[in-house]
Amino acid sequence: MKNFIYVLLWISLLMGCDNNKRPPLYKYPLSAVDIKDVQLTDKFWLPRIKMIQQTTIPYSFDKCRTEGRMDNFLIAGGKMKGETKGHNPFDDTDVYKIIEGASYSLITSPNKTLSAYLDSLIDIIRIGQEKDGYLTTWMTINPLKPPASYVKVIGRRWEGEAFFSHELYNCGHLYEAASAHYHATGKRNFLGIALKNADLLVSTLGPGGKQSGYPGHQIVETGLIKLYQITGKVEYLDLAKRFLDRRGRWGKNIKEDLNSVGVPTLTYSQDRVPVTEQDEVVGHAVRAVYMYAGMSDVATLYGDNKYRAAVDRLWENMVNKKMYITGGLGARHAGESFGNNYELPNLTGYGETCAAIGSVFWNQRLFLSSGDAKYNDIIERTLYNGALPGISLDGTKFYYCNPMESNNNFKFNFGSCMRKPWFDVSCCPTSLIRFIPSIPNLIYGVQKDTLYVNQFISNKASITLDNHSVQVIQQTDYPWVGRVTILINPGVRKKFTIKIRIPGWARNQPVPGTLYNYLEAYSGNVSLKINGEAREWIYNKGYMEVTKEWSESNQIEVEFPMEVHRVLSNDLVKGNKNRVALEYGPIVYCMEEIDNPVPFDKLFVGDNQKVSVTWKNELLDGVNIITVGSGENGNLVFVPYYSWMNRGPGKMKIWLPRERLR
Repeated sequence: MKNFIYVLLWISLLMGCDNNKRPPLYKYPLSAVDIKDVQLTDKFWLPRIKMIQQTTIPYSFDKCRTEGRMDNFLIAGGKMKGETKGHNPFDDTDVYKIIEGASYSLITSPNKTLSAYLDSLIDIIRIGQEKDGYLTTWMTINPLKPPASYVKVIGRRWEGEAFFSHELYNCGHLYEAASAHYHATGKRNFLGIALKNADLLVSTLGPGGKQSGYPGHQIVETGLIKLYQITGKVEYLDLAKRFLDRRGRWGKNIKEDLNSVGVPTLTYSQDRVPVTEQDEVVGHAVRAVYMYAGMSDVATLYGDNKYRAAVDRLWENMVNKKMYITGGLGARHAGESFGNNYELPNLTGYGETCAAIGSVFWNQRLFLSSGDAKYNDIIERTLYNGALPGISLDGTKFYYCNPMESNNNFKFNFGSCMRKPWFDVSCCPTSLIRFIPSIPNLIYGVQKDTLYVNQFISNKASITLDNHSVQVIQQTDYPWVGRVTILINPGVRKKFTIKIRIPGWARNQPVPGTLYNYLEAYSGNVSLKINGEAREWIYNKGYMEVTKEWSESNQIEVEFPMEVHRVLSNDLVKGNKNRVALEYGPIVYCMEEIDNPVPFDKLFVGDNQKVSVTWKNELLDGVNIITVGSGENGNLVFVPYYSWMNRGPGKMKIWLPRERLR
């Protein structure tokens, strides 16, 4: 069976799927307000971005240096002697992703020393690039000796790509990083390397090329599209779509072989049926959400209704049947993959940090194509609860996996229950580095004369609406307090629309769909004032919409009254039957053994037990804690899930029984 699968795959690679005609091209109807135009003043996110720049980036560059990732470029270019250093065929991407995050951080926190260091690294990367633009160091150094045993020894470019060679994955992160560096600095030194490589892909794997392969691990699609958006070179966009169109010509009835980790090969890589026919999120979760982001780009930029319908089906399946309460994705350690519908185990769940980050990238694209707040609800939930737990409060330890429960025995994080300082596969630490500094890009959206306020993060922004500059100052102590003040300075009197997202938790909807719901309805009223006076507003796709003639120093005050929510799961999630989770505002809470020692496994939260919220300035860098008062339990203490395991080992739970276990 294995040989049959390989023969079919080889035939498909030779045949390709290059008979599609190019339709007219479109743009996203909305645009995100550029990071360069948003200056953070926030007490929650700005310190974290500074931590990434000052601590995590130097720390991670040092890890890459000591493990030989920089040396690989020098060895590939003949400046050093030796074999490939490191563990994986994608080790090059760790360097790229740190450069990407460092580039974004330079926008928020300029640093001449870091900027110069990036230029020196880019010079090293250039040395490893072959004359025709090819850039995957292990293949250049010795194609017959790959750095990991699971890489098929092919010996020729691209021929092992559909399995595990990761050549196109390397290209994708190269393009993402080079685009970020160009955007942040205006320099073309890194961009030039990426464009030379992309031109090679077009000539080799595009129409008329000698090969017709497609990525084993997706991300080259979104990388190519970013290069298209910079250069206007349609061939990059076209190749991204061709890579997607080439997938999945096997049919649903073919019996799948198992790959090296015991997962069906075609399902693992979202390759069983064409992408436009897919309706269930399956396989390796990170590969999946990267692919769905690329599909969303294609749906919008080509105006392709089949792509859009597929993207919508996949999103509905994910949020209704396969997403953790934290926004985390991936139920199984085997294949780092989605499980079956409603398969969301707590103790053994995977919830890879990279998958959460990929979900944000995907949902941002869906928002920009629709203007619907539900995508920003998923982004917010994932920001605070799905991605942020992946990094320790000191910025030097990481979770690859983010389960909903820990018994302090099952070593879910590659041999540990605690965060680790690094991994042989360090995609998650470097993904956090590239992601967190880009968060200012998620705050605002613009469509002609309409401003969308999507995330509540203190900042000063300069925003263009219909060719008119508007100064916006947002002030808030979110996520701890639900009060947001927005100062609008249009310079001259100007009529336009402002849409302020009403968070899902303030609309009695923890997530869009039916997977989770609140035990009791939210009792508070959302209020909006302008210059101290209550103002009527229109509800529109999850937003408070106000259209008026704005003048200098108009002040908007929004209040989202916060209260503790008890969250229940759909009954089809077996592990959560008769269990409850707690939220306060956008934050999911958990109970740790350090605060609730004995008997931890018998503790419960009854439906009628009193709850209170207290600010603890000295705890976990400052957090709200939830206290549940109960006669049998005593007082139970809950802390934000993102902060767990920062005080030493111990048990943890998000979901607790609703009554005492007998």
